[in-house]
Amino acid sequence: MTMQNINRKIGIIGAMPEETKDIIALLENRKKLQIGIRNYYLGAINKIEAAVVMSRIGKVSAAAAAATLIHRFNVSEIIFTGCAGALNPSVKIGDVVIGRRFIQHDIDEAMLLPREGNIPMLGGIFLEADAKQIKTAASAINKMLEDKSIFAADNFKKLNIKFPSLFIGDIASGDIFVCKDEQKRALSSKLPSVLCVEMEGASVAQVCYEHNMPFTVIRVISDSADNKSIIDFDGFAKNILNIYSANIIKNLFDIYTR
Repeated sequence: MTMQNINRKIGIIGAMPEETKDIIALLENRKKLQIGIRNYYLGAINKIEAAVVMSRIGKVSAAAAAATLIHRFNVSEIIFTGCAGALNPSVKIGDVVIGRRFIQHDIDEAMLLPREGNIPMLGGIFLEADAKQIKTAASAINKMLEDKSIFAADNFKKLNIKFPSLFIGDIASGDIFVCKDEQKRALSSKLPSVLCVEMEGASVAQVCYEHNMPFTVIRVISDSADNKSIIDFDGFAKNILNIYSANIIKNLFDIYTR
């Protein structure tokens, strides 16, 4: 094991049980510690220390979990893995998006700051992930996407997921589950560069930015953020999401130990 890995401790966040249960199962010598209402699972994956938490849904919940990982568990980087709804028409159910830039689409400080979407006290619109983190995540995801046996399972066939693609680009977060055509049209018009929409990533990005903490946000597309979203999301979350999350994390830790 390299000196870098000896000093490495990875914080992993998912908002729902479907996003974290199979990652928790990867932990060797697993221990559970409750802090507040959240359970943090500690252990190692490929002999690298990790702390995994289900944050619960929403920006505040994810920010609280990220801050605890930083201050209580002294992690050296944070990975958020979960699902999202597609805004860009090129992005389909089953595809994977790595966030390059993050915006909180439900902030409106128009009376205080010059542009809608500004992050109070930080004075910016988008927060950016580190290019090196993105490159590493892309390698892990591409390895998973190349494993055709994963996508041959019946659960994938039912949703017509055959050859998922990887995208790298902008992600928008807000405390709104976007599930109506008019919501999608409005967001797409306001934020044409955004690939997908979810409820946590930008808040994790902000916490990490404020603490100079490397982070990666990985989103699997579970629905199209339209009138069919609730049906698509429910089936995807129950039957498929955990497969993506566990395989991506496993591949990431394989890369870390090379």
